[in-house]
Amino acid sequence: MPVDEQSWMRLAAALGIGLLIGIERERRKGEGPARAVAGIRSFAVVSLLGAVSMMLGEVLLLAVAAAGVATLVAIGYARSLRQDPGLTTEIALLLTLLLGALAMREPPLAAGLAAGVAILLAARDRIHHFVRRVLTEQELNDALVLAAATLVILPLVPDRHIGPYEAINPRSAWTIVVLMLAIGAAGHVAMRTLGPRFGLAAAGLASGFVSSTATIGSMGERVRRDPALLVPAAAGAVLSTVATILQMTVILAAASIDTLRALALPLFCAGATAIAYGVLFTLRTANHNAPENTDHGRAFSPGTALLFALAISGVTLLSAALVDWLGTAGLIAAATLTGLADAHATTASAGSLVSSGTITTTQAALPVLLGLTTNTVSKIVVAFASGGRRFALQVVPGLLLTVSAAWLGWLLTR
Repeated sequence: MPVDEQSWMRLAAALGIGLLIGIERERRKGEGPARAVAGIRSFAVVSLLGAVSMMLGEVLLLAVAAAGVATLVAIGYARSLRQDPGLTTEIALLLTLLLGALAMREPPLAAGLAAGVAILLAARDRIHHFVRRVLTEQELNDALVLAAATLVILPLVPDRHIGPYEAINPRSAWTIVVLMLAIGAAGHVAMRTLGPRFGLAAAGLASGFVSSTATIGSMGERVRRDPALLVPAAAGAVLSTVATILQMTVILAAASIDTLRALALPLFCAGATAIAYGVLFTLRTANHNAPENTDHGRAFSPGTALLFALAISGVTLLSAALVDWLGTAGLIAAATLTGLADAHATTASAGSLVSSGTITTTQAALPVLLGLTTNTVSKIVVAFASGGRRFALQVVPGLLLTVSAAWLGWLLTR
């Protein structure tokens, strides 16, 4: 059969796949009678075997080749079982055969998968260390919970508006749960990765993804116990507000992308202001380190995420009812009251109402900003109550500048 230039390129890709994975395996092959069953030459030949099999006989010949390689691999594994009971090299050899065959149809995909396999094999020691020494059992359980919520439950949740006023979308509500879990996990990873050497600023930013108000209260309590932590604690408190803005952005993206577009400038102005104010304090405390024995705790609280989703659904239903009874004034009243407890619930509620067609994006903007404003009032009260006047005078200007920037951005879009 004639072989064109494209076929030669695909054969070269198959050879490259075998060499790439084989180089990594050769370094771990060892020497003498106890060496592994395959090295760079074996992997290169097996990858070419898969490619040639796909060229000549398609799937049938490839199956015969795979059966033959599997038999040889089984014999080699039985010979080396006592020295090395692992199956990594043997499975990688079979996978290389399939990747060589795949290169004859989808060369970019096969090459990308081969690179991923090589990286995974080369990172063996780091992965083992991370799983055995770094990752805690609780973090593993949290990762499994997040995976189940995202990959198992989310696809099964119906994507339609139900209930009174058709105000609640179960898929959107569960998406909020997944986002809350993911954001909490991201904050936890940031805390573990950055460590305490970056001080309370990093801790405040990471903790703000769980609750900015609670973070401000916690930072205030630290200042009461140790007044020397005033400036770094203030940086952490203000940076927690950045997490609030980021969460609002993510929630709007999930609930109503049109509402996010309408509020893009106000959210950007608020986030940029909070970052600038927080960074200013962080730079003043660059040499300050947080305590070394930090309790990492859980990555997130599933119960809190579920309660948050239920609260959002309740607020959405209440807002829809008030809109039906009182018009836009009812939505504004609901947003103002809800924002005292949580700005995110107001944000998600407004986005859901836009998604269901109950209100327009223009009508949703004002309640979201009112919720952010009343939530800022709650944070100011907490700052005074937890950390006293000195702490509050450091934090409150940043909070006021942030919410003022949001309103300024809204005025500029009108």
